[in-house]
Amino acid sequence: MRGFLASSVQVAVSTALVLPLSLPSGAAAAPPPADRAPDLPGSTQSLPLAPSARSLAPSAEHRLSAPRVRPFSLVGVVWDDADTELHGTVQVRTRAVGSGRWSGWRKVETHNHDHGADPGTPERRASRGSTAPLWAGASDGVEARVRPGTGEPARLPAGMRLELVHPGEDETAETRALSSPDAETRAHSSLAAGTRALSGPEPDAGPRPHSSPAGPRPLSGPPGALPFPETLADVLPAAPATLPYVGPRPRIVTRKGWGASESLRENGFVYSTKVKAAFVHHSATGNGYTCKQAPSVLRSIYRYHVVSTGWRDIGYNFAVDKCGNIYEGRAGGVAKAVRGAHTLGFNTDSMGIAVLGSYSRTDPPAAAVTALAKLTAWKLGLFQGNPKGRVTLTSGGSGKYAKGRKVTFNVISGHRDGFHTDCPGARLYGKLGAARTASAGYQGRV
Repeated sequence: MRGFLASSVQVAVSTALVLPLSLPSGAAAAPPPADRAPDLPGSTQSLPLAPSARSLAPSAEHRLSAPRVRPFSLVGVVWDDADTELHGTVQVRTRAVGSGRWSGWRKVETHNHDHGADPGTPERRASRGSTAPLWAGASDGVEARVRPGTGEPARLPAGMRLELVHPGEDETAETRALSSPDAETRAHSSLAAGTRALSGPEPDAGPRPHSSPAGPRPLSGPPGALPFPETLADVLPAAPATLPYVGPRPRIVTRKGWGASESLRENGFVYSTKVKAAFVHHSATGNGYTCKQAPSVLRSIYRYHVVSTGWRDIGYNFAVDKCGNIYEGRAGGVAKAVRGAHTLGFNTDSMGIAVLGSYSRTDPPAAAVTALAKLTAWKLGLFQGNPKGRVTLTSGGSGKYAKGRKVTFNVISGHRDGFHTDCPGARLYGKLGAARTASAGYQGRV
């Protein structure tokens, strides 16, 4: 469907899988494809994973040691067949740029089969299998090991590669990011304190004015909010007054705001008839990012989804960071029913919202839960959705529900409701009840 970009580097690895300290003489990046600009921000290095020197069997542990590579910030593993699951464990450790210190071994989420386009769609047929991506921060060395699971099919997927993603620098995003020293602390205030503030619509529920000619106006968003002029409050009209239950339109950082390169994704859009449900996810990328880095995390996930896994665009319709900032995800219009690639079997008539981070054992910040409530109150309201209601969707085929089966969900559901998965993590899943109540309150429902 698409080749690797001009900035990608395919590195050959020896049988022992230890990369040299520098690229071999004469090694160079592949020439840019004819339909891609050569100056796209970011890069992807793709390092083949193969059995260790002790055994060449496909069931053997696979290892890779690359003590010196080009800088990257996000890592994941991909393989040839999207319908093949990786039954086993993936661990990586990375070396920090500057200090040269190696991290401990970190687990990469392997149960990612349930994220992606629905079976039978062109996007699914063009996809590759993949783990969830892991945010490592600025790194220039990596080691990885993939071990088959016990009691599982021993054969690991064919064509496994370690993907190292650099998000690239983007002036429109990171140089304007608010860098408040206590923003992260305020974002982690208790959920009770956060939900008390959700008893009704925000005071400035009316249409927002456009930026003045003198420059972008500051935004008074949640703690750690990013003062981008390119927010949907600036460029999108208010919701029609005829809709009875539409929450106040939240501030949403557009794709331009977080630095998405539109030439990276496929052209055109795919839509559903309406948005009946919202599936909440965690990105499983880890919690070791700052809110100032969130645009970089998003650009990395975007590149991983498109370049590494073969999707047509980033899979999620929206993303929320730990400080409560809301970001536009898949292109096509935030007020429209854009079909994403987030909940296998149930991407039609739904939207996917990813909270950046991992929330299986860590409580999500109150600011992030508040943002979920605000976003769903508005977007579901545009399609007359009740955040505390129930809705029936038809499965497109998943490991939990057969194709064609009609399934009843909460209008705001977790990913695990549609598939056998831990996503969005037990701690975030446990907050969805409070988010539903708060979202309904924003819509003015009693």
